[in-house]
Amino acid sequence: MRTLLLTAIVTGLFIASAPAIAQETGPSANASRFGIAVVDVSFLFKNYSRFTASMASLKQEMQATDKQLKGDRDAIQAKEQQARTYNPSSPEFKQLDEELARLKAELQLKVGRARKEILEREAKVYYQTYMEVTQAVKHYAQQHNLGLVLRFDGDPIDANYPKAILQGINKTVVHQNGIDITPDVRDLLNSGGAPTGVAPAARAGQTPTRR
Repeated sequence: MRTLLLTAIVTGLFIASAPAIAQETGPSANASRFGIAVVDVSFLFKNYSRFTASMASLKQEMQATDKQLKGDRDAIQAKEQQARTYNPSSPEFKQLDEELARLKAELQLKVGRARKEILEREAKVYYQTYMEVTQAVKHYAQQHNLGLVLRFDGDPIDANYPKAILQGINKTVVHQNGIDITPDVRDLLNSGGAPTGVAPAARAGQTPTRR
C-alpha cells in the first residue's frame, strides 16, 4: 500500500512538472516569467508570407512598367537616328525634332508618374504590414501577460564589415535570455487563425526556421 502511494505521488509530481519543463524551452521560454520580451521586426517582415507576396507582385508590376518604358525609349532612339539622316535646315528635320521634344517630355512624365505610384504603393504595403505586425505583437503580449516588448536585431554581427560592426555596437538590446517572441509572432502572422485586426497570410506554407 505504501509502495503504491509513493508511486502515485512520484507519478503525480512528474506529470505536474512536465508542462513546466516544456514551457522552459524555445526562444521565448522566459518571456512570461519576466513579463518582458524582444521581437525582431525586420525578421518578421522578411518571413511574413503576406508581405513577401505583396512585394513580389509589386516587383512584377515594376518590371512590366520598365518594359513598357523601354519600348518608348527605343522608339525615341529610332526617331533620333532618323533625324540624323535629314538636313538640319529641312522642314522634315524640324518637324521630327519637335516630335522628339514632345515624346521625350511625355516619357519624363510617364517615368515620374510610374515612380511616384510605385513608391506610394510600396509605402502602403510597408505601413499595412507594420500595423499587422504590431497588432500581432500586442495580441501575443496580452495573451502571455507581457508588460513590455522591445524591438531588437537578432542578426549576428558580421566582423568583415565595419558598418555592420558599428550597427552591432549601437544595438539597443545587448543581451536577452529566452525572451525572443519573434518565432511565435511569425507563426501567428502566417497562420490562418490570426486575431481580429491582423490580416491572415496571403498564402499558407512552410515558414523559415528562426535563427
